[in-house]
Amino acid sequence: MNKLRLLPLVALSCLIAAQAHAGWQDTINNLMKPDSKEGKILSGATQVLSSSQEMTYQTECTVGESLALDSMQRFGKPVQNEALQKYVNLVGNAVARNSRRSTIPYRFVVLDSPVQNAFAAPGGIVFISRGLLDVLDNEAELAGVLAHEVGHVAEKHALKSIRRAQFLQGASAITAATMKGSKGQQFESMVGDMQSTLFDKGLDQGMEYEADQAALETTFRTGYDPAAFVSVLQKLKKQEATAAKSGSWFSTHPPLDERIARLSARLDKYPSAGSAKLPARFAKYVKPARSGKSVK
Repeated sequence: MNKLRLLPLVALSCLIAAQAHAGWQDTINNLMKPDSKEGKILSGATQVLSSSQEMTYQTECTVGESLALDSMQRFGKPVQNEALQKYVNLVGNAVARNSRRSTIPYRFVVLDSPVQNAFAAPGGIVFISRGLLDVLDNEAELAGVLAHEVGHVAEKHALKSIRRAQFLQGASAITAATMKGSKGQQFESMVGDMQSTLFDKGLDQGMEYEADQAALETTFRTGYDPAAFVSVLQKLKKQEATAAKSGSWFSTHPPLDERIARLSARLDKYPSAGSAKLPARFAKYVKPARSGKSVK
């Protein structure tokens, strides 16, 4: 791929990200209001179709938005730095448009949490913690982390991990406003199971290795140095002994040594000559955020 695609991609992504981020914040706020359309969907009805039918994107988003709300209650609210949030959305949307599922909108959020973690909710909502962002040194490393999470969304890993739950078997759509009682309880239970999987137990190791591979492929196609993602894992490995484990990438992902070895063996397929790292642009937006300042 022509590496010059990176600049127009990120310029377009900046506009899309700003609009998507504002709309998503409204949706999250409305989830707290029982009488809103979004609130009713959360407690709404299921349209039971053939069990082989794919879940609709609207339903996937509803599940993801509910999980996003839970994640902010657990890990903290978004960092109050508009420039940083737009920048992370710019980078995230650049890699998302080179992913295997590039046709849906993605939203990227930096959470104000010291726990080193990143995770993706169904429907294209991707979170990275302030703690993990502090580990990174350049834009290529950020792109690698976000591309890993986009890989989970592209392959619908979170949904597949709880697909055996009775609620999802044969339920392809959540519609508005009629589900009460047992169906509502099943929805809440399903979201709770997904929350436990993403935040505590972690996804299946095979899914994580698949997302790691997607990180190399997607960052390379976007024009970033794919080796940067391996660098992130190596940095985390150095901090593993003293870092907080609960709810972090250390507790929810496969052993770092194994991940590093698998990815390093594949790097020859992705020559890094001419690939971007962009440490100066990364520093422009992330360093002020670390000190509590905003980019002007």
